[in-house]
Amino acid sequence: MKLKRIGYFVATGVLTAIMIFSVQMYLRNPDVVAGYFENLNYPGYLVYPLAIAKILGLVAIWWNFSKPLKEWAYAGFFFDIILAFTAHMVAKDGEFMFALIAFVALVTSYALGKTERA
Repeated sequence: MKLKRIGYFVATGVLTAIMIFSVQMYLRNPDVVAGYFENLNYPGYLVYPLAIAKILGLVAIWWNFSKPLKEWAYAGFFFDIILAFTAHMVAKDGEFMFALIAFVALVTSYALGKTERA
């Protein structure tokens, strides 16, 4: 059981690190990130809402306010990561690796968190 708990915290930590990295980029260089978004065929105005949503999602995952809220946070990250991975693959820019790592961390964190709560 202790190994699962460690795995959960490592996976959630990796997911958190990737999301915080993206949030700080969104907030420090919003115009540059908006340009990246537009190159991937997403509207540039999504920069700030996505940054806020990622911060709130991390808060919901780390602090257990409610199970449904935590489930929604995981779902939001799932869609965000899948859309990022797909956009990078379609754009053929080779920048999909962080999305792939984040996906593995997300699935691992979710699965181990479920067994931890069961």
